[in-house]
Amino acid sequence: MESDKNSITNIIKTYTRYLKLERNYSANTLQAYQNDLKWLLSYCKAEHLSPMELKLEHLERFAGTLHEHNISPTSQARILSGVRSFYRFLLLDGRLNQDPTELLESPHLGEHLPEVLSTEEIDLLEDSIDLSKAEGQRNKTIIEVLFSCGLRVTELVNLQLSNLYLDEQFVRVLGKGSKERLVPISPKAIKELTFWFEQRNLMSIKPGEQDYVFLNRRGSHLTRTMILIMLKRQAEIAGIKKTISPHTLRHSFATELLKGGADLRAIQMMLGHESIGTTEIYTHIDTTTLREEILNHHPRNMAYHQKQGKKKTDHCQ
Repeated sequence: MESDKNSITNIIKTYTRYLKLERNYSANTLQAYQNDLKWLLSYCKAEHLSPMELKLEHLERFAGTLHEHNISPTSQARILSGVRSFYRFLLLDGRLNQDPTELLESPHLGEHLPEVLSTEEIDLLEDSIDLSKAEGQRNKTIIEVLFSCGLRVTELVNLQLSNLYLDEQFVRVLGKGSKERLVPISPKAIKELTFWFEQRNLMSIKPGEQDYVFLNRRGSHLTRTMILIMLKRQAEIAGIKKTISPHTLRHSFATELLKGGADLRAIQMMLGHESIGTTEIYTHIDTTTLREEILNHHPRNMAYHQKQGKKKTDHCQ
């Protein structure tokens, strides 16, 4: 039994190494996949089974236990996605001849449109910041950069001074899978960065942290949790009732671009999405805007308005 346990341990180590080296996954993503496997290993231990022995019926029962643990449908889908990834690796690595997760279904997820903030609400958020506080200008700059560039929170906390090309109005971003992309940065975001740099230049910065754009009071780079807490507190101060996170600003960035007429492919490139399908999910437009677009631009409606306009002209004559 012990040798089997060691075997599984070694397989998981090999799988993790594959995700890191072959798929270029970040430390946070690797941790998420490892957490997914913990659920599977816990189930196998309770059932006295090895992950290598599981069939579809076992995995369906495993999926049922997730529901019994009161795990949300979204989290269930996330865990099952990680389990599928593990079995695809076993198949690819020649350890299994058949993928038992091939016909495994995920829980049905209703269409989820995340909260977005309008430009006016972003302004409200920024205007509510007390700039007399030490972290005030830094926080205002963070909000503006997130909204103006559509960065993931991990990309923001890892943003380096050497990645800023402010004269050219571009930022070089290291995204998922260590893929680089160039993202335009707005004049307003550049102005806020300039104000922040005036304060940053007076700080005592820890060795090895000198190239990070955003720092805490102790001269170290920020964490994702710090950004989340700051945004939630600021939203409360601003009187914004929506549940927001750093991802809300990324989503707002994409939505406002789409409303402004930007091409979906261009938005895909700026967000760093591999698939256009992901961009389509992110960039919903509210029904009012969509209705106006159809009314104003569909040829049938345009012809109708032209005809109505002609009738009015004839009537006036």
